[in-house]
Amino acid sequence: MNGEHATREVFWNVSQVWVMYVLLIPTMLVAGYGIYRRFRTWRRGRPEQRFDQPWVRIQFLFRHAVVQQATWQKRFAGFFHALIFWGMVNLTVATTVVLVHHDFGLPIMQGQFYLWFQSLTVDIFGALTILGLSLAAVRRWTSPSMPLVHSWEASMILILLLTILFSGFLLEGWRIAATNDPWGMWSPFGYVIAMASLSWMSIPAMQWTHAVTWWFHMGLVFGFLAWAPYTKLLHPLTAVLNLYTAPLSPIGGSLHAIDFDKNESLGVNALSSFTWKDLLDLDACTECGRCTAVCPANAVGKLLSPRDLILDLRHLSRTQDDFSKPIIDATPALSPEALWACTTCGACVESCPVSIAQMPKIVDMRRHLAMEEAVLPDTMEKAIGSLEARGHPYAGTQFSRLDWMKGLEVPQRADIQECDVLLWVGCGGALVERNQRVTRAMAQLLDKAGVNYAVLGREERCTGDPARRMGNEFLFQKLAGENIATLQRYQVKTVVTACPHCFNTLRNEYPELGGNFEVLHHSQFLERLVSEGKLSPKAQSEAKVTFHDPCYLGRQNNIFDAPRQLVQISVRPASVEMEKSREKSFCCGGGGGMSFVDEPANQRVNQERARQVLETGADVVAVGCPFCMTMLEDGVNAVRSSDPSTRPTKVLDVAELLWDSVRDQSTTF
Repeated sequence: MNGEHATREVFWNVSQVWVMYVLLIPTMLVAGYGIYRRFRTWRRGRPEQRFDQPWVRIQFLFRHAVVQQATWQKRFAGFFHALIFWGMVNLTVATTVVLVHHDFGLPIMQGQFYLWFQSLTVDIFGALTILGLSLAAVRRWTSPSMPLVHSWEASMILILLLTILFSGFLLEGWRIAATNDPWGMWSPFGYVIAMASLSWMSIPAMQWTHAVTWWFHMGLVFGFLAWAPYTKLLHPLTAVLNLYTAPLSPIGGSLHAIDFDKNESLGVNALSSFTWKDLLDLDACTECGRCTAVCPANAVGKLLSPRDLILDLRHLSRTQDDFSKPIIDATPALSPEALWACTTCGACVESCPVSIAQMPKIVDMRRHLAMEEAVLPDTMEKAIGSLEARGHPYAGTQFSRLDWMKGLEVPQRADIQECDVLLWVGCGGALVERNQRVTRAMAQLLDKAGVNYAVLGREERCTGDPARRMGNEFLFQKLAGENIATLQRYQVKTVVTACPHCFNTLRNEYPELGGNFEVLHHSQFLERLVSEGKLSPKAQSEAKVTFHDPCYLGRQNNIFDAPRQLVQISVRPASVEMEKSREKSFCCGGGGGMSFVDEPANQRVNQERARQVLETGADVVAVGCPFCMTMLEDGVNAVRSSDPSTRPTKVLDVAELLWDSVRDQSTTF
């Protein structure tokens, strides 16, 4: 037969179709109100600019909404979610084609287009959608331990969608059979149902059953459309909006300054203090639990659950009329105990498929606790006191900022006319004895490479990273202002530092306060010196090395390769990767001020990471961060003390590895 005449009757066997159009009006009104009330809630948040760089945002939206790049990080979940997503998109397009063809009188549902798209493609995608929904149901109903919210709502959504799709195939099959549709085989799954139905149903029975099922199907669809905006199924809309308005900066640049001159609230303890984007975040949550699954604090049994924090805030936003009511301690997930457990590693932010910013909200609430209520864990309070009095967080140290350079000729910026590079030592690099060896190795590498560098010495103060993460934004801005003034006075252009926390603060946070400098992590700068031939390492060690990605270097600033290249050129064997590495790396437990907290013995993040290190069988775990150095050394020692048979593993900075391979006399680790 000539395919040019292929088509079908839109409302075959259905009478009183006008009733459907009448019912469509209240359906759209109810659904529209559901969307409107969420939009009204978002407008109650403080203003924030999130519509700049539209082309960049469209590209980001394409990657994560259309391609679903983040969703595919979990292969099985990504697979069935893609089937459901693309199936529903296809069915929506097909319904739109029917609307244009029938209601607008444009005869597009005919010929080859009808056969290839409206029949074959739509049929296949409908079946794939049923497959995706079935896999999602099996996962939800047979895996109670999965990090999902197991609710009647989620189950009902799956049941309704499966019922709608399956009844749609029944309608198609009965129509094909009852009309002896010459084009029926172009709808393979509907055709199978048609052939099966003919074996036990008469044509009149098919017609009657078809008519009843059609109205049942229509009622389900309209009811589902009206109900969806009041459920988690609002997320196809909110996720798209959230992805388009996602921050374009790295995770490390996600915290923003409080403008104290405008008398803004000191942190957040009410929904009204969040921005509209924060409130949109809450509605975008799909309850998948990926954030909690990767949270290091949650992994060791602490109260913090990023998912529950977001969901509890969402519940408050939907049940509280007064947005000025306190939210801290409103639920266990919002308790100070949970908030202070955060290491600010950013794993929750990185893992979220719809770009929710959990960690910045935690810091915002910490700001209220620290500045409005002056309530911090005791050891954090001591670190803050030391920052205020001495310009560094190490309250008990007896070292000065110059002690590490004894025996070396290290130029200080105040004593020379100019320099090409400022070596930012950092508090950990200067005041922690173990890290002083790293700083010395770094200085000697710069000397050997002939770099014209200098340090600030006693003029260097903490960048303010610990103060900001512990919630004392005022102290952070004070320290940052002093450092920026010093760097600008010396006309510093390029800063190199071995501390990812200093690196992140100088690179991503100082520009908002007027400090714009080229900032490099020491692994980047050293790798450049090697590639330029200014350093000539000779890999003599046979040590088996694994590299631990610092959160503030890797996940938060996307620097993964430079430190690995240093490891590779410093030892002979190929390095081994931990299971949790690169952007999926597990935190050492030292960020967010947690290196200044004495954690419960059975809830120490650093010991969990140490166990992961020891599982590799490595002789050396290489790091690129003073906090990681301290936390992993303590963690490895603690794990080995509980199990003396564990393989001895040293913790070395990448600068130490490189220095050992560069200097005249190498050592064996």
